[in-house]
Amino acid sequence: MLNSIVDKANCINKDASSALEATLATIQKALEKGDKVSITGFGTFEVRERGEKTCINPKTKTKMVCPPCKAPAFKAGRCLKEAVNK
Repeated sequence: MLNSIVDKANCINKDASSALEATLATIQKALEKGDKVSITGFGTFEVRERGEKTCINPKTKTKMVCPPCKAPAFKAGRCLKEAVNK
């Protein structure tokens, strides 16, 4: 993927790597704070709450309660959906 960024942005590998790392770090920090990150035409990153649920330990086959947690989620935008479905 990094080579594709280098080709499309017409830059050197080091610059493309720095830009990608900065973008991902910015998205991660926003999600840590509970913010949504929308990239027009691409999609939205957000944090969703998962409730408490009963699950099964696959190793011991015993039932256990999984506590509530937060999970990152991505919802694809219309342009991305259309591009994938061509």
